[in-house]
Amino acid sequence: MTDGRTPRRRFWRDNSLTLAFGIAFLVVLACQAVAGHAEFNEQMTVDGLQPLSFPEYLTSSDFAVDVTENWQSEFLQFFLYIFGTVHLVQRGSPESKEVHKTGPESEREQRMGDHARPDSPRWAGTKDWRQTLYARSLGTVMGTLFVLSWLAQSITGTAAYNDQQLRQLEDPVSWGGYVVTPDFWNRTLQNWQSELLAVAAMVVLSIYLRQRGSPESKPVGASHAATGVEG
Repeated sequence: MTDGRTPRRRFWRDNSLTLAFGIAFLVVLACQAVAGHAEFNEQMTVDGLQPLSFPEYLTSSDFAVDVTENWQSEFLQFFLYIFGTVHLVQRGSPESKEVHKTGPESEREQRMGDHARPDSPRWAGTKDWRQTLYARSLGTVMGTLFVLSWLAQSITGTAAYNDQQLRQLEDPVSWGGYVVTPDFWNRTLQNWQSELLAVAAMVVLSIYLRQRGSPESKPVGASHAATGVEG
């Protein structure tokens, strides 16, 4: 039985969460670019320098470092959360496993090897390196994205920092010299602390507060002590 929707409408419904956030990301990124361009050119005018065109700003190190410094903190948040929730629990939070399930869990619980089901991913049913790799693929990819975005931030940050140094008639620094500067770590740590605070707040607040219909919340009538239960 079909639901009466056309294939296109079903596609939008079935992928609405990803599409909504993907579109919102592009809109916000565009708005950031416009605002950043205006702010950058204001500073250039104050310094008595020639402003950049919008396309020139989009390819500048100043825009790139502003974008990548936020990306790396987001990927760090998910990387730490994915691996942290393997062994760490919070009684009463839907963001946590049940307190007696700490650790990687058994193959039966994870539907791996001989316990894989017909609809399980192919590599989950293997018993070699493919299973090992696939069993940690989400955290590994998030960790890799964090490292790559951190490197991108440090490289573009070096270029942006050196542009500023030259405008002030000071000597540029190397990449190694930049990653030990207060400027780099101020940019980095202010993002890390905000991400860690957000995760901690979500874990704790979801113990006592509810959002009807959201899988990030427990059912409205669930006990505060219920753990690992989603609405």
